[in-house]
Amino acid sequence: MLTGQTGFKGAWCALWLAELGAEVTALALPPEEGPCLYREAGVDLVCDSHFADLGDAASVTEIVRQSQPQIVLHMAAQALVRRSMRAPETTWRTNVMGTLNLLNALRDLPGLEAVLVVTSDKVYANDGRGRSFREADPLGGKDPYSASKAACDILVHSMAQSYFPSTPVATVRGGNVIGGGDFSEDRLVPDCVRAVVSGTPIVLRQPKSTRPWQHVLDCLCGYLLYAEALATRHGTPRTMNIGPESAHDLPVLAFAEQLLAEMGRPELLSIREETSSIEAAKLALDPSQARETLGWRDRLVGTAAIDATARWYQAWHAGEDMNKLTRQEIKAYQGLE
Repeated sequence: MLTGQTGFKGAWCALWLAELGAEVTALALPPEEGPCLYREAGVDLVCDSHFADLGDAASVTEIVRQSQPQIVLHMAAQALVRRSMRAPETTWRTNVMGTLNLLNALRDLPGLEAVLVVTSDKVYANDGRGRSFREADPLGGKDPYSASKAACDILVHSMAQSYFPSTPVATVRGGNVIGGGDFSEDRLVPDCVRAVVSGTPIVLRQPKSTRPWQHVLDCLCGYLLYAEALATRHGTPRTMNIGPESAHDLPVLAFAEQLLAEMGRPELLSIREETSSIEAAKLALDPSQARETLGWRDRLVGTAAIDATARWYQAWHAGEDMNKLTRQEIKAYQGLE
């Protein structure tokens, strides 16, 4: 079972699971209006896709009981920081109560082998010192998104100890994910793409902020390796960071400059710094546990990740077959050594 197939990472994951031969039941809200990877890449063709609100406990339970999943990847969330500031109630309800409803539905389910809940790199109590966070660091969050994801992380481990004595239930914390197919509001890559399509410059609010940029395939590779390890290897840690080494982190300005240059419109850049922002100026993860435990490493880093992202959107803008192209990217990634 996969939740969040209508979102950016969830759509990529559904396509990758199909390439691996998995039988996937997927659960999410309907896709939002406008372009989205779910529609552009025909994700509904590769999984048994259900539209339901995670806040509807009865619907979630019914879908879970009908599908009888062995492995659960929970990605569905309200994942936008600025939207969380406008809609805190929706954010908390989705990220915390929605996760609770899913875990309640999975309790005592026969044949369940592992549950992996995706939280965020923003779950850590960021003191602004710029160090890379490790899994045992304190959790926190100033904005509703970050705080709700930290609360979700705590919830998952509480439920695991209370109700899943023999089934591995874990959380995974990913970095800032980029790649083709993200059309979300108030996110750097889609904002750059919209600038290119419309010819209207993108306005950077926090050009000096630094993030652990990570290609979606690197991130999902970590998630899938982790889920496999949970299901097959006793003693696998119950929390994992999946993110690039801090050497690959880039300021927002440098990232936007590279992406717009790759898309042939470097002039579409404007800076209007916010005098105050609730978002952290620096955010970095320490992925050493994933490297040591899973043998995972990021492969598409720095310029390679930006190039791959730009190529996807250029093909999309040119009207190419995005189901074919996206699946080709997955196959090519699987062939990397």
